[in-house]
Amino acid sequence: MADRTAPNCHLRLEWVYGYRGHQCRNNLYYTAAKEIVYFVAGVGVVYNTREHKQKFYLGHNDDIISLALHPERVLVATGQVGKEPYICVWDSYTVQTVSILKDVHTHGVACLAFDLEGQCLVSVGLDSKNTICVWDWRRGKVLAAAPGHTDRIFDISWDLYQPSKLVSCGVKHIKFWSLCGNALTPKRGVFGKTGDLQTILCLACAKDEVTYSGALNGDIYVWKSINLMRTVQGAHGSGIFSMNVCEEGFATGGRDGCVRLWDLNFKPITVIDLRETDQGYKVARGQNSRGLSVRSVCWRGDHILVGTQDSEIFEVVVHDRNKPFLIMQGHCEGELWALAVHPTKPLAMTGSDDRSVRIWSLIDHALIARCNMEEPIRCAAVSTDGIHLALGMKDGSFTVLRVRDMTEVVHIKDRKEAIHELKYSPDGGHLAVGSNDNSVDIYGVVQRYKKVGECIGSNSFITHMDWSTDSKFLQTNDGSGRRLFYRMPSGKEVTNREELKLVQWASWTCVLGPEVNGIWPKYSDINEINSVDANFNNQVLVTADDYGLVKLLRYPCVKKGAKFKKYLGHSAHITNARWSHDYQWVVTIGGADHSVFQWKFVPERKSKEALLIAPQETLADSNSEESDSDQSDVPEMDSEIEQETQLTYRRQVYKEDLPQLKEQGKEKQRATAMKKRERAPGSGVKLHFIHGYRGYDCRSNLFYTQTGEIVYHVAAIGVVYNRQQNTQRFYMGHDDDILCLAIHPLKDFVATGQVGRDSSIHIWDTETLKPMSVLRGFHQLGVCALDFSADGKRLATVGLDDNHTIVLWDWRKGEKLSAMRGSKDKIFVVKINPYIPDKLITAGVKHMKFWHKAGGGLIGRKGNMGKTETMMCAVYGWSEEMVFSGTCTGDICIWRDMFLMKTVKAHDGPVFSVHALEKGFVTGGKDGIVALWDDTFERCLKTYAIKRSVLAPGSKGLLLEDNPSIRAISLGHGHILVGTKNGEILEVDKSGPITLLVQGHMDGEVWGLATHPHLPLCATVSDDKTLRIWDLSPSHCMLAVRKLRKGGRCCCFSPDGKALAVGLNDGSFLIVNADTLEDLVSFHHRKDVISDIRFSPVTGKYLAVASGDTFVDIYNVMSSKRVGVCKGCLSYITHLDWDKRGKLLQVNTGAKEQFFFEAPRGKRQTIPATEVEKIEWSTWTCVLGASVEGIWPLISDVTEVTAACLSNDSMVLATGDDLGYVKLFRYPVKGKYAKFKRYVAHSTHVTNVRWTHDDSLLVTVGGGDTCLMIWAHELEGHREFKQCDSEESDIESEDDGGYDSDVTRENEINYTIKALSTNMRSMTGVKPHLQLKEPSVDERPPVSRALPQPEKLQTNNVGKKKRPIEDLVLELVFGYRGNDCRNNVHYLNEGADIIYHTASVGIVLNLTTSCQSFYVEHSDDILCLTINQHPKFPNVVATGQVGDAGDMSATSPSIHVWDAMTKQTLSVLRCFHSGGVCSVSFSATGKLLLSVGLDPEHTVTIWKWQEGAKVASRIAHTQRIFVAEFRPDSDTHFVSVGIKHVRFWTLAGRALLSKKGVLSSIEDARMQTMLSVAFGAATRLVQICFLFRIT
Repeated sequence: MADRTAPNCHLRLEWVYGYRGHQCRNNLYYTAAKEIVYFVAGVGVVYNTREHKQKFYLGHNDDIISLALHPERVLVATGQVGKEPYICVWDSYTVQTVSILKDVHTHGVACLAFDLEGQCLVSVGLDSKNTICVWDWRRGKVLAAAPGHTDRIFDISWDLYQPSKLVSCGVKHIKFWSLCGNALTPKRGVFGKTGDLQTILCLACAKDEVTYSGALNGDIYVWKSINLMRTVQGAHGSGIFSMNVCEEGFATGGRDGCVRLWDLNFKPITVIDLRETDQGYKVARGQNSRGLSVRSVCWRGDHILVGTQDSEIFEVVVHDRNKPFLIMQGHCEGELWALAVHPTKPLAMTGSDDRSVRIWSLIDHALIARCNMEEPIRCAAVSTDGIHLALGMKDGSFTVLRVRDMTEVVHIKDRKEAIHELKYSPDGGHLAVGSNDNSVDIYGVVQRYKKVGECIGSNSFITHMDWSTDSKFLQTNDGSGRRLFYRMPSGKEVTNREELKLVQWASWTCVLGPEVNGIWPKYSDINEINSVDANFNNQVLVTADDYGLVKLLRYPCVKKGAKFKKYLGHSAHITNARWSHDYQWVVTIGGADHSVFQWKFVPERKSKEALLIAPQETLADSNSEESDSDQSDVPEMDSEIEQETQLTYRRQVYKEDLPQLKEQGKEKQRATAMKKRERAPGSGVKLHFIHGYRGYDCRSNLFYTQTGEIVYHVAAIGVVYNRQQNTQRFYMGHDDDILCLAIHPLKDFVATGQVGRDSSIHIWDTETLKPMSVLRGFHQLGVCALDFSADGKRLATVGLDDNHTIVLWDWRKGEKLSAMRGSKDKIFVVKINPYIPDKLITAGVKHMKFWHKAGGGLIGRKGNMGKTETMMCAVYGWSEEMVFSGTCTGDICIWRDMFLMKTVKAHDGPVFSVHALEKGFVTGGKDGIVALWDDTFERCLKTYAIKRSVLAPGSKGLLLEDNPSIRAISLGHGHILVGTKNGEILEVDKSGPITLLVQGHMDGEVWGLATHPHLPLCATVSDDKTLRIWDLSPSHCMLAVRKLRKGGRCCCFSPDGKALAVGLNDGSFLIVNADTLEDLVSFHHRKDVISDIRFSPVTGKYLAVASGDTFVDIYNVMSSKRVGVCKGCLSYITHLDWDKRGKLLQVNTGAKEQFFFEAPRGKRQTIPATEVEKIEWSTWTCVLGASVEGIWPLISDVTEVTAACLSNDSMVLATGDDLGYVKLFRYPVKGKYAKFKRYVAHSTHVTNVRWTHDDSLLVTVGGGDTCLMIWAHELEGHREFKQCDSEESDIESEDDGGYDSDVTRENEINYTIKALSTNMRSMTGVKPHLQLKEPSVDERPPVSRALPQPEKLQTNNVGKKKRPIEDLVLELVFGYRGNDCRNNVHYLNEGADIIYHTASVGIVLNLTTSCQSFYVEHSDDILCLTINQHPKFPNVVATGQVGDAGDMSATSPSIHVWDAMTKQTLSVLRCFHSGGVCSVSFSATGKLLLSVGLDPEHTVTIWKWQEGAKVASRIAHTQRIFVAEFRPDSDTHFVSVGIKHVRFWTLAGRALLSKKGVLSSIEDARMQTMLSVAFGAATRLVQICFLFRIT
């Protein structure tokens, strides 16, 4: 069996021939070390010309197209193309990444520029809006972004003499930008009469607001502020592609092949004409070439670097300027396909669509010969003696040259289609030529290439060919994926495979055949791999594919999906790859990037040396990733882990979807809105205790808090358990399953991550149970692992999306610091290095990675171990480079940096949890053993087995089995805390005894629930095959448990409480003694699940058993016989209820049918609805019928109500549904869509709800979350006034009508009456200067909102003396906007001035002098105004304006913060509130600003206005919000009021949490339209002005 691992040898990039000159500009610079930096394909190159050495930056994964040099000239920024392009800032000395900037641009990054200090980087995207983005690049954070222009932008530059000013230019425009707050505001350059409006290709900034720019026609345009001042005509013959500024002046380079130097005042110094170079390139370029075109210049001291369109780099010394040195060259634009290596010398030959053939020396890294042909070249071959070079052309001909002097031997054209492959036979006698005409021609070399044979077996174009060593056979591959064999030289096809078995092939370059099966991924298209070449000596194979990957595999590789090492560099498709004659190098060529890469082959080395490689070498290796495909020889995966990796946690409906679903249901609701809806019940419930702990698919989620309480999670609840008092407190901020939990180093805060479409992470305080911060917006589907840093400031999280994205947060600010794709397979754990918070590790399925932060990204390296095992847990040791990880086979791996030092056997089966102590470690595994180790894992100090025999007497329950799988371990307070897979939490005393604290059901849905008829007990039965009895009194423990042969779905106590009936999933049921749980009797009459089971009331004489077979069987309990069967249902039975007399059964089915049957025979009865209401039912657990019509929600087609239960006093109906909501309704629930109180605690569906016998508790069980929750019932009047944790209702009441006419009108105003995008109101009529001649009817000028065309103006002024137009100065404004604004007049300066606004002007009126002064920076109507009350910010005003789209462009709505006295703009906040900003408010410290939008979602946003940074934003309400204000004493609390709306908001980190105002405690209060808000003094009172309706 061939070895299936990746080969041990590897490749190292040694040289790249070429330079990217096409479609790029300004991409060639001198670094501080006088090296040259540029890029080719996807590689950044640092070239030392003195030593003739290259270093490579390999951090990109696609073509690089832009480059900028930091002012200190060590750091380089490069931008790439791609679907999710990113920018890398890297060090040109070490070629290591410093920062990654991502998640903003799409398509590509076209330009980059650093500012003068080097703190900020500006980038321009290739998207349709050409987005411009300013970065704080060290932190990887966007400071501002704006749409750049509708057309391509070619160059952007910071004004080096004015802070926060930029200039951009491109197709027919130049724009001057100013950066203020988070807003980039452009002003278009005015060409005026001085020059033609045309495309500007490059620019440079100078002193005194002067900008020089190079235009398409070869002129240089000189700008002063935004006006064109003068032009330098004919600076170049045609377009000026590059302009570079240095201390001495400016250098420009153009399409005409000249470089010109100018002094600082732009007076010409000299011209360097590269077309005159004496290197003979003028001749060599041939007739078809465009001539030399300069794309990049860089002038430093007396050296000038020039990069050309044709991939050449020249270096010119200024004082000897007519002797330019050619220091680098490559192929010109056009695909590069032909590659051949010399049979005896270190030479490589390439030929390209640029029609040139070139010979490269692999030792000197230089071009040694070049010859131009008539046609594009597609393939090449060198004869065995190295004398002839054959070239196959695109037009079907081929040419043979002498290698010595490149003279032509012969030119033959026998085919019409391109020649794609040719090869000389090993004996040198024949040349085989394969064409796209589906045939191979054989020519005799000595007969002056006479055609001697032809192979015509293929029905598709020939792609690859190989000769046998004896030159008697040829094998071919073609485009249809067929492999054929021919006898040489005749060309007869060989069909008998027997004679081929002994053939030895001279070379192997074919992609098909058993020897190379492994090059193909398991499922792939057959034409993705372009080239293969086998190295028989070292038994390795190199492949080149369409994804730009060079792969190294073992040869032969027989099985599909073999392991490999892969190397990035070429960005797009690689067309060919060949070993050099002595196997020292691999040469690969790129199609689109037309570059030649030379890789050094490094044979297998001993691992000892591997640790002593020079740093430059290790870097190259670290980029060779192991393969992606799975190994077949991995050990069997542990069943538990397998189960866990298959969980997807996907939901049909997420709770986030509810608002949209409700909107869709609005029509249905309006139809019923005329009827009065039932009020919500007066009483409520409060979560009291939960039996359950999530251990079956989570690990390390159990901790001691500061105060010695225990914190863990189950369902959607974070639980803080007090073991002394046996009480629980709950954090209820989540709305779906919590999957992971981590505790802050100070043990007072906890972070929990949940499932969700946009899943959130909550950081909350274990004492107050209040959220400190909520992080969302980055993880899809769920969060599966998280960890705090040792200083507690950072949090690392891992998502459940396909890439398992890793995000590093500053959690208090709610800021994402960095993010990166983690792994395709599941990640189980993430840990931040306690010594260096910039480093972290992740471990998971076949995955162990070491990461470090680089700006907005993370750079990861795989751990170096032979086979990557699946890691279940990991922890840092006593120094920053030591890491200990637990594997799925029971080993502990000990790592140093990223190298595996040794492994220690720790457990049988997987190690699920490992915890570091001050001295030593503690581990727990599937074998149910807790082990204590010393600090080097040399010795195991002590083990504790979790067994029933050592359970202490004070335990709150019973251990289900010995040695349960251990999922979490934590230490503290002299104990070891252990969480098991079976949902138990145990406390192990160091001396040995074990106390059970909490337990719940194991994995499997829980459906069966019954409460005892007169004791505080309940019974549950679950798919985990257990029946359990729970004590509901304050002792809260499991009293008894019994294992069943099958899982069960229902259970019921007999009326005297002595017997308990249990229905099982296989169609059988049993009746057991309720105390001992021993069998009394059992039956098995049905095949399908028993779905409900009920004793008849009073005596319990009959037992009704409902099954999924659509039948209800009735048994006589005393005689143990079946006495009746209820038939006639169309679907499975879901619910059963007896009437009080024990004579009538009510049945619900899955098809939403409601039936009545008479006991004991089971005869079906038809009862009119009016009669049903009069019947007294012993219990009500049904969900259908007129009396419960209102429990079905608007969106009942998406969510099912699964369970209901009526309290014994028939006042309150509790229901559970598929979304995990528990709801209370007032009974009877008549009429549709009744109001309710709803509670979130269960995560997925609630399967059953039951009241206890005295209605004091409500018991609910969850399906997927396996918990049993106990809720205390709080009756009306007994509840102290506290914030209600229930939401009142799904839909806003429609019956609270009555608007004041003013409010209605204001609610309906649409502020964006915009035409085109110029900020001008629509007008009619003709502008005055056009009214000279009265237009006739048929030639009235069209009404345009755009600015009038200037030409018309000039025609009217002919012959008149022009009076210069003086500027208008605003003197006085009459009016104040009160018709649709509020709270917009304020006093300033102790009442000396007042400030208000009208139109787009902010006005300060001095009351003593009656003088007005104005703020006129707004571009549209101001809608709101507020004053900063904090003494630190005197006279600071914020005003919000109207705007149309929320795309951050200049017409977007914005908020200006300005000083009322000086009228200076302090900050501009562009916002996404499309429509406008209708309310602004400063916080207590004056640092935060709150804004409300007019957009359809009515978003509220909080800003740090000084930095222009958005802190948080949230959709607030479906209808108009009028005002939102901060509490006067707070930076985190505010209130918003609007149409039928009061909400109380809290800012937690970056998230906004809100609660509706609850009016239920006031008699007859209704939610009204609120218009304004004021805050009471010390108390938490809020006074809100109602809009009253006069009745």
